[in-house]
Amino acid sequence: MVSAMTNAIDLKYATRSVPRYTSYPTAPHFDGGVDAAVYGGWLTELPGDVPVSVYLHVPYCRAICHYCGCHTKAALKDEPVIDYAEGLIEEIALVAKAAGRRLPVGHIHWGGGTPSLLPIPSFEAVVAALRAAFDLSAIDEHAMELDPRTVTPELAAALARAGVTRASLGVQDFDATVQQAIGRIQPIETVTDAVAALRGAGIAAINFDLMYGLPHQSVETIRRTVELAHSFGPSRIALFGYAHVPWFKKHQRLIDEKALPGASERFALERTARAALAEFGYEAIGLDHFARPEDDMAVAAKSGDLHRNFQGYTTDTCDTLIGLGASSIGQTARGFAQNDPDVGRWRKAIEAGRLPIAKGKALDADDRLRAAIIERVMCDYAVDVDAVCAAHGVTAAAVGDAFERLIEPAADGLVVVEGHRLTVTDLGRPLVRIVAAAFDVYLARATARHSVAV
Repeated sequence: MVSAMTNAIDLKYATRSVPRYTSYPTAPHFDGGVDAAVYGGWLTELPGDVPVSVYLHVPYCRAICHYCGCHTKAALKDEPVIDYAEGLIEEIALVAKAAGRRLPVGHIHWGGGTPSLLPIPSFEAVVAALRAAFDLSAIDEHAMELDPRTVTPELAAALARAGVTRASLGVQDFDATVQQAIGRIQPIETVTDAVAALRGAGIAAINFDLMYGLPHQSVETIRRTVELAHSFGPSRIALFGYAHVPWFKKHQRLIDEKALPGASERFALERTARAALAEFGYEAIGLDHFARPEDDMAVAAKSGDLHRNFQGYTTDTCDTLIGLGASSIGQTARGFAQNDPDVGRWRKAIEAGRLPIAKGKALDADDRLRAAIIERVMCDYAVDVDAVCAAHGVTAAAVGDAFERLIEPAADGLVVVEGHRLTVTDLGRPLVRIVAAAFDVYLARATARHSVAV
């Protein structure tokens, strides 16, 4: 039973607007100072013997779910998706030309949208382009996000032939009333068929994505969703809080706000799901991931090797991320570069032989320092600030402003501050973004609105 004091502290922070910290600085602080020429220069500096990661964004779905916060659009026919694949192939060639060498790849991740909307010949053509431009001989993981409603035995076989090793299925919720409210009708039989097709093709590493905070969810329905998800035996389960941002994603206005859970109900949903996952043997990984003890992510979390990037928590240790596709974000040691989110402009830039960069953020020493601290807070729930600062050639005085902002969370029991070492408490773990935000010097002057803390 949650105490009244705990509940009061939860509610105090739960509605505060803070980033998810899949990067630092976060995307709202990107600007036009990084363009195609700047990013091209960064690519030429990449060493030819250090693996990079590749992310491919496919911004199309057959229909847009009401809750969706992704950069995507509806495509009822294949033609726009086929044309988009041709653009990806051309962009891959542009990146390879800019890099000037055939870079080795450690991780590949397809996201969207619905990457599996690519017709199989188009998907295979993009993979062939990747193989021509990059060295894929030593990939650690090749993952794709999938809508179970699009998975067929033919698609699963094509994914396996292409070397896909992990599939993430967007399940969200199994309750029929919730599915109706979020515009995603997906009977359990559909998920059953998708999992069977993937495993039948030899893709054994399967993730499920679930959500809490959706309309009409209750502690009873979310526990039942977790039970059903567990019955499929996924190696990882992500439990994301629905971010209701109708001012940013207008289709979210289709959701009846009166049916959304309030702050205290969201906490109850999150805690119910978290407790059920623990009961079924999943280990909590950071803010919102859960993994079987033998899974690579659980192993990385124990060893302190867990990382966080635009795909969330990851075992990917590559320092460079090559972003491909409209709106995708790349990262090198120099900074972030984001492609134009408008598919038409993205395509025109590529046709003109230009990297389709719209904006980005060149990093300075303070950005790198704070990013390193925030990542450890988000991944480990603890950080030795003195050690991180020493690795960056400064003292903890460089982030002294953060300790002032931690006074209130520490007084409320969210974090223990011992000298310059921070440990997020059990009470503070659902609110870890509040602790991370103490190190964010951009947040106070931000005009962007973020999702709530829980």
